[in-house]
Amino acid sequence: QNYKVEYKVCWHPLIFQIPRQPHSGNDVGVAMALMLSPLAAFTSPWATAFTSPWARRPQQTLVSSSNSRHTVVLDMPGCCRGAPQRVVVGNLVVAIVGTASASALVRSRWQQRRHRRGKGSQGMRVQLLSQSTPTADVQTSPSNSVDGVKDHRSLAEEVRKDFPALDQRIMEEKPITYLDTAATSQKPQAVLDAIGRYYSHSANVHRGTYAMAAKATEEYEDARKSIAKFIGALPEEVVFTSGATDAINLVAQSWGIANIQFGDEIITTAMEHHSNIVPWQLLAKRCGAVVKYVRFGSTGELDLQHFKSLLTPRTKLVAVTHISNTLGCINPVSAIVDVAHRVGALVLLDACQSAPHLKLDVASLGVDFLVASGHKMYGPTGVGFLWARREVLEGMPPWKGGGEMIKEVSLDAEKTTFADIPARFEAGTPPIAQAIGMGAACEYLMSIGMERIEAYERHLANYLWQALSQIEDLQLYGPPPSRGRAALLSFNDASGEEVYPVDIAVAVGEDGFCIRAGRHCAHPVHQALGTRFGSARVSLGIYNTTDDIDRFARSLRENLEMLRDGEGCVFDPEDPDSCFCSSDRARS
Repeated sequence: QNYKVEYKVCWHPLIFQIPRQPHSGNDVGVAMALMLSPLAAFTSPWATAFTSPWARRPQQTLVSSSNSRHTVVLDMPGCCRGAPQRVVVGNLVVAIVGTASASALVRSRWQQRRHRRGKGSQGMRVQLLSQSTPTADVQTSPSNSVDGVKDHRSLAEEVRKDFPALDQRIMEEKPITYLDTAATSQKPQAVLDAIGRYYSHSANVHRGTYAMAAKATEEYEDARKSIAKFIGALPEEVVFTSGATDAINLVAQSWGIANIQFGDEIITTAMEHHSNIVPWQLLAKRCGAVVKYVRFGSTGELDLQHFKSLLTPRTKLVAVTHISNTLGCINPVSAIVDVAHRVGALVLLDACQSAPHLKLDVASLGVDFLVASGHKMYGPTGVGFLWARREVLEGMPPWKGGGEMIKEVSLDAEKTTFADIPARFEAGTPPIAQAIGMGAACEYLMSIGMERIEAYERHLANYLWQALSQIEDLQLYGPPPSRGRAALLSFNDASGEEVYPVDIAVAVGEDGFCIRAGRHCAHPVHQALGTRFGSARVSLGIYNTTDDIDRFARSLRENLEMLRDGEGCVFDPEDPDSCFCSSDRARS
């Protein structure tokens, strides 16, 4: 049986036939030849297989066989740029490669210079033109099985069709691969439809008696019920806010002002998002309190012993993130709650990075407050929520004044009375459409099943760590998968060359990969890591696959080679404002 393989070298097609041999030994020879040199393979695939100057030792060889076929997979790191990175030869011949633009790119006026994305025959592509076995059975590297968990690509394939934003193409029709879910998630059609339905009959809530107003109020309160169900709470314990930042400030300015006194202590950690640091600093300055910070260890995990040493009878509140948006560690909430409650402190949990990825139950967690942001959990921007135990919430005074949060208003301030929870904390016209969209997002996630999502993303987290750990001179941050981590990973070039996170993000962005570069609204983390200009970060969601990770790893490896050679760099550390993506954005 013959297989036709097409090479595109410098965009000129070269087509030749490879004879199928009856034993797997020649499969290895063909795979090596294809891997090493298209011209050598054209001349003599087997004779040149181990003599080509492009030869490198395979990183990993996986062989699977059955009565009907043999499959050989080789991953060849460090090949000449443009050479195939992965070839499968068995009952089919497949090469999976990345492509790169060979054109010179003229950067914007901020750079005032030309940057090259490489030269010569970069854009090689090997494409299967005929096959007899479905490609779904093909193994990939690092592995289709991580810690005994099979590749759950079926989940992503099942849901990707629900996210219209993922169909976009950029840069010469390159498809986008969205790897920035920790910053904001894409929105499923169910959420977009829910928002659109509201705006097709929009009215204010809790005011009008006509049908449209009643329908809007019903949808708004149904969204509250959906969120309560999502976290195992009562609807009246859920307060809609403009986001998680607003929710934390609500706790600080309501509960905090009423309960924090001079000399009291607030404990947070060095791995927090700014929204879980700055509100407590402002509160402490106003009340004369003290803010203490729990450090994290060399593995990127919270130092529990240090946390315990900071607790005193004056500790009133512990505010901690569930998952670090930079380190990816999953903090031991139950252990934190247990020791905090022993000294009488309440616990606030920032669940922004965990709500869309882990199954949450506030009763099991044992926390007193929980905040989350809609846009990170496949919902719209401009909305989030605060959950608090009913007895805590009922004891909190209003923060913002206005309509809806009152029972009776009098010109005599002593006679003005306030609404029951949760309306007491929802002054003015709320973010109605956004709240409805966030409720739809919770229903969407629950329809998939949070246990299923958690298992799938645990596999992605393992796979991502393995894939990037194979790239030479790459510093990964946070604990390894064996210690438990989320499906996000921050990293930096560690080659000693001047390659900055922004350079990496721009380079892979031209290949269609959307990643974050900067300090991720977590300056203290990067200060502790000694990374002045932040880090690059990949963060995954339910729509990502191991194939996304493989393709990103190839793009990253190729672009790091280019950047380390001094090509394509856009960031000037001596003049960071000259970079269009460094100054204002780097503050976050």
